[in-house]
Formats: sequence, C-alpha cells, structure tokens
Amino acid sequence: MGKLLTVTLIGIILAFVGERIIRFRDRLRSSRELEPIELPNCHVLKGIEAGSEDIDILPNGLAFISAGLRYPGIQSFAPDKPGEILLLDLTDENPVPVQLKISHGFDVDSFNPHGISTYIDQKDDSVYLFVVNHPQMTSTVELFKFVEEENALVHLKTIRHDLLPSINDLIAVGPDSFYATNDHYFINHIMAQLEKFLGLAWTNVIYYSPKEVKEVAKGFYFANGINISPDNKYIYIADISDHNIHVMKKNSDWSLTPVKVLQLDTLVDNLFVEPTTGDIWSGCHPNGWKLFFHDSDNLPGSEVIRVQDILSENPIVTQVYVNNGSVLQASSVACVYGRKLLVGTVYHRALYCELDEL
Repeated sequence: MGKLLTVTLIGIILAFVGERIIRFRDRLRSSRELEPIELPNCHVLKGIEAGSEDIDILPNGLAFISAGLRYPGIQSFAPDKPGEILLLDLTDENPVPVQLKISHGFDVDSFNPHGISTYIDQKDDSVYLFVVNHPQMTSTVELFKFVEEENALVHLKTIRHDLLPSINDLIAVGPDSFYATNDHYFINHIMAQLEKFLGLAWTNVIYYSPKEVKEVAKGFYFANGINISPDNKYIYIADISDHNIHVMKKNSDWSLTPVKVLQLDTLVDNLFVEPTTGDIWSGCHPNGWKLFFHDSDNLPGSEVIRVQDILSENPIVTQVYVNNGSVLQASSVACVYGRKLLVGTVYHRALYCELDEL
C-alpha cells in the first residue's frame, strides 16, 4: 500500500511539473513564428552594443537611453562593464549617442540601470531622471537632475524601500514621486524563477513618495513596463507573462482602479505613450523562450507594436516592425518623436528609423 501511494504521488508530481512546463512555455510564446516587417530608412545606432533597455524622450527631442543592463538569466554582451545613461538628440540630422557624465560621489562601477522615467518640474523647468538600478542585484531608484549645458547628471538621492524589492520599471509623477512595478515577489533569483514557473500572480505596482508608500495594484504574473496617459488620468501597466496591458484609473489619493485589460499575442515589455496622440508604443518579445534561453544559432527576434485608442471598445493594434534577430535582438522599448522611431533592446543594439508616415 505504501509503495502504491509513493508511485501515485510521484505520478501526480510529474504530471504537475509537466503541465507547468507546458504552461510556462506557452506563456513565453515558445512556438510563435512571425512574418518579418522591415522599415525603410533604418540603421543601427553606433556605440550601442550591449543594450538600450529603456528610452524616454523630452518634448525638445532629447532622448535618454539606459544601457548595459545585467540581469540574472538574461544574456549580456558586456558583463564586466558598468551600465550608463546615453543621450541622443533627435533634432539632429544624424543623431549620435553620447554618454552622460554622472556627478562625483555616485558609485558608477556598480551602476546597473533598468527602467527610466523623466519628469519636468513646471516651477523652474528642471528635468529629473528616475533610474531603476540593480547594484549587486538589489533594487534601488536613483534620482538625478539633468544639466543640459554640461551633458551631465547630478545625483540627488538613492531610494530604497521594503515594498520595492525587485523593481522593473517606473513612471515619475512628481519631482520625488513615482509608480513602480515589482516584477517578482521573491528577491532570491532561484525563488523568483520558481515563482514564474509556477505561474503565481504575485507581482504588483507600488506608489512611492517621501510621505507615503503603498501598494496600489496587484495580481500580475510579471508586472513590467508602466506609463501614464497624456492627460494624467490613466496608468498603463504591461504584464509581460500574461501578454496584456492593464488600464488603471489614477485617483486623487494615488490609488489605482482597474478599467480594462487589452489582451495581446506577444510579450509586452516597456511602454511609451506618444504625448500628442496618446498612442502606446511597445518593444515586444515575439518569442520569449529565446529571450530567456539565448542561443546564438536561434536568436530572439524583435517586434514593435502600436496601440491606438486603448480606451475605446475596439483599440487598433498594429505591428510596425518585426525582425528575426538578424538586425535587432530582444526589443524592449519603442519610442517616437515626430516621424522618428527609436527601438531599444534588453542587451543588444538600438535601431533608429525615419518613418514616412505614422
């Protein structure tokens, strides 16, 4: 009887593990194949070879790029090189990325930038840059002031909090406040991977200010990119593992109320909101298995989507760019400025395109 029970339990465990593997692969869109969509007037930006994970653009056309992310389980082409913030002037005819200097006192050797967000203080037009940082694989938010005349960032403070154990992305809503996504419940890398494997919807969104820190949304499988509508009424959150974008109403007390969920057929990474139209652009992973299990003979591709009228009953979702990895691997963000498109990647290059029309 005891042997039969043991065999039965082993069978149940193996069946559970097998079902989890199938579901995990399905969440990563392991078998999805796409027809390429190439764009004319595109070229790879020189000087970016080890990632351009997130990008944010000021109204004057200055684009900030976080480069050199090193993250457990993700490929890195420069594992021993500190991360950096690059600046690209999209008003130039041939823009070239420039590394921004960081003020003395900040530990640049351990700099490991991830998601970024800019904020312009209407009182004096000061520009603040919020950067998710992973020094020694911890999570902090670094707050900088941008000094354009010197192409420099002045480090103002480092933000840590128990409710922000594993930050992925953030959107600034004040000179010292933001919403941030935690992409894992567990801090330990092995437990975090197990969390994803088991399909636990434990990740969340946190509102942070010096006076108040609180959870404002939860129940995501892998909370990733986050952004805000041009009228500041709605927060958009990408759940990369559940292949969707959540729309949340921002309330006066900074809490969030669910409005709708837009289901997509891709792994949605960072979100960029076009300020003039409200359109959402995203760099996506058409085949997440290739992203997390990098194989130089079977490269992860890149995909850019555009979502129009997300608040309507019938949002329009358009594939703008699709590549099999021959040009761009593991796209993580797509941003537009006028008729110019920037596509960043987790650990590869960055693509710059002059668009004929949008």
